[in-house]
Amino acid sequence: NWENDGYELKKSKANLRSQQLYFEDSITWSAITSSNTSFRFSDYGAIFDSAGSSMFGKEKNMYLLGLCNSVVARDILNMINPTLNFGAGSIAKIPIIFKDENKVSRIVEENVKLSKEDWNSFETSWDFIKHPLIEYKSVAGYSDDKEWNFRIKDAYESWKSNCDENFKLLKNNEEELNRIFIDIYGLQDELTPDVEDKDITIKKADKEREIKSLISYAVGCMFGRYSLDQDGLVYAGGDFDKSKYKTFSVDEDNIIPITDEAYFGDDIVERFKKFIKVVYGDNTFNENMDFIAETLGKKGTETSEDTIRRYFLNDFFNDHVKIYQKRPIYWLFDSGKKNGFKALIYIHRFNENLIPNVRLDYLHRVQTTYEKLLSDVNYKLTTDLSLSDKKAAKNRQADLNAKLNEIKEYDEKIAHIANQRINIDLDDGVKVNYDKFKDILAKMK
Repeated sequence: NWENDGYELKKSKANLRSQQLYFEDSITWSAITSSNTSFRFSDYGAIFDSAGSSMFGKEKNMYLLGLCNSVVARDILNMINPTLNFGAGSIAKIPIIFKDENKVSRIVEENVKLSKEDWNSFETSWDFIKHPLIEYKSVAGYSDDKEWNFRIKDAYESWKSNCDENFKLLKNNEEELNRIFIDIYGLQDELTPDVEDKDITIKKADKEREIKSLISYAVGCMFGRYSLDQDGLVYAGGDFDKSKYKTFSVDEDNIIPITDEAYFGDDIVERFKKFIKVVYGDNTFNENMDFIAETLGKKGTETSEDTIRRYFLNDFFNDHVKIYQKRPIYWLFDSGKKNGFKALIYIHRFNENLIPNVRLDYLHRVQTTYEKLLSDVNYKLTTDLSLSDKKAAKNRQADLNAKLNEIKEYDEKIAHIANQRINIDLDDGVKVNYDKFKDILAKMK
């Protein structure tokens, strides 16, 4: 908490050590680890503490980083301190021999670059720019009638090839660094330079992970967190500028319903379909929807749209909660197990009118839709039906009645909160704010 130059901490009893080193470039590591300790280069202006210690080598940072991540340092640390706790005292005991500095630093700098590229491909990175399946579509397209169309499958294969090359290069670099330091320390008879794949921390491509993250990015574009017209994070508070979203329009009221069937033209599946067409083209739309659905686990007689709808209805929010470590930025209004009503909102666009709008403009619209559908089913049951059709109609009748009962109970809960006009303060954190609305939001697993 360094707001106002650390005012609150400085006036407290906190022991603030080495303030002259705050926000400096450093090498940092976790003091306690369940496996081999690993060292990272920190260049984004951070403050250290005993749990996340730092060393400051300045122009020697790259060399020290290479040494500390080598099998030589690992072997020495296991002798110095064979426990799981690697405090600053233990690290300071590593003997340092400076040799082949330029070569070591060059390799380490390349490793840092590869690791950054990997980390920045995920939207949780501060430096996230563009989703890789959109970035890599540029080398996977084909032209038809002077219009470019792209296959997500081709973009994924291009991304996968890039990840494999980077993984191999990083592994080779790590083994080369091990060889260099083994020679410097004269440990040729004690250690080998080999590195196991599991010790390479950048990720190989994973089709399911990449497709789910593409869906998450699409949702971000729907809400205005991201834009197809601008790289990186576009909106996370402040004045909202709709002019930044020309290629793919942003949702006007920050409320997107999730329904079990295509009742409305503005639900999340319809918006996602439009996103896929805008990004990859009309001519490859069906092929791209099929690729997404197959990756998500298309079942039996489901259409691709059915599979994607099922994912949004049952799994998207749970995946989002995992990615954001139970600090979701998209909140799910959820009436209960019958899936009577669900809608997503983006917390950075939250205001005190949002919940009343959810209730009046969306919950009541869904309720009216169910009532009309139920009326149609009730009438159908008065007609002459086959046994199978009659059974299907009765099941539909029971489902709609259950949904309506769930919605009516939910309406009372959301009305109570809507009338309070509760606002949020993002400085309090997601958990504190989420708890204010826990009776009407989805439970976090």
